[in-house]
Amino acid sequence: MVETTHSRSYEQDLMAWYEDTISKLKTRNFSDIDIDKLVEEIEGLAGRDRRELKSRLRVLLAHLLKRIYVNNSPDDCRGWEITVREQRQQLLDLLEQSPSLRNYFAEILPRCWNDARIEVKEDYPQTEFPNEWIFNGEIDALLGKKFW
Repeated sequence: MVETTHSRSYEQDLMAWYEDTISKLKTRNFSDIDIDKLVEEIEGLAGRDRRELKSRLRVLLAHLLKRIYVNNSPDDCRGWEITVREQRQQLLDLLEQSPSLRNYFAEILPRCWNDARIEVKEDYPQTEFPNEWIFNGEIDALLGKKFW
């Protein structure tokens, strides 16, 4: 019966379930915690952070490509530069919070590069983009170096 109550609370009001579970953890009331749901939520958090990193990296690479290769006046590039700065800061914050995501960053970089390249080629068919990232691909360079 306890598990049904936990499941119903989880399904009906997630925030209330979080608060209840936190309270039980703090008071070491482990026997009343729905462990399966707790594991599911923690796995979801890990997946969310990986999805956020992948999404932000794609946006960063797409805007770097646009800024480096699309022939516009410097004033027209301001929006791309702002997005590059914002994505870099968000990625740095994410990596500071979860340094182990650096390994995932390196793992997904080639796929994110390809996705970003396909996206910008579609948006700017008249512009030639390289098939591979020709600049320094180290994480710290991608998150700090001015490539233009």
